[in-house]
Amino acid sequence: SSSVIRAVMERVLRLSHAELLKFVFGTCALQALDLVDQRSVTCLSSPSGRKAFQVTGGSGRLYTCFLSCHYCPCPAFTYTVLRRNQGLLCKHILAVYLCQAMAVTQQESVSDQQMSAVLSGTESP
Repeated sequence: SSSVIRAVMERVLRLSHAELLKFVFGTCALQALDLVDQRSVTCLSSPSGRKAFQVTGGSGRLYTCFLSCHYCPCPAFTYTVLRRNQGLLCKHILAVYLCQAMAVTQQESVSDQQMSAVLSGTESP
């Protein structure tokens, strides 16, 4: 009924930003915030205008994320999003969105040749 909906909405509006992110995105939200705090997201851009985002995960592994097709090569994305359809994104993609929203994304210019290597998965810049 409308009183239940009103009570839920009042509770949601009292949440902190971190609580709200966790409410919407689950446990990966806190992990994504850690990646944001660590400045783990870098936007690679090339002269041709192509962009890719690289996120250094908690283990130190580098993941190249693509927002244009909403994809991350990490195991969590493959398992949770693609196989089980239990989420919309992983902590790496959420960290990219958060860094962009907060204007704290690291920026790096690469050549078109380097970008091609990154996009094909054959090389990091």
